[in-house]
Amino acid sequence: MKITDIVSALNLTVVSGENGLNNEVTGGYVSDLLSDVIGNAREGNIWITLQTHQNVAAVATLKDISAVIIVKGAMPEEETIKKSNEGNIPFLSANEDTFTIAGRLYELIKKE
Repeated sequence: MKITDIVSALNLTVVSGENGLNNEVTGGYVSDLLSDVIGNAREGNIWITLQTHQNVAAVATLKDISAVIIVKGAMPEEETIKKSNEGNIPFLSANEDTFTIAGRLYELIKKE
């Protein structure tokens, strides 16, 4: 499944990293703790978080994350957007909370 499919199905807002919208998604990971993501997320995961600072983009690049969904309508900081664009990692915004987005994403990916 591609990021574009997820954006459409979950009604997400693309904030940055548009050049990565055709990235393939292999699964999902949910955490607000960067060290947890570094230790446990896998290449191709779509990461759900409330964090918006530039270290999120750095970890996403390090782990080859396919995209980042920021929940509760939060928006990434300017430096995060810049790094997202440089790494072609889409940052997406969702108005829903983490629990809701994670459940909807799980159901969507499970169908694949």
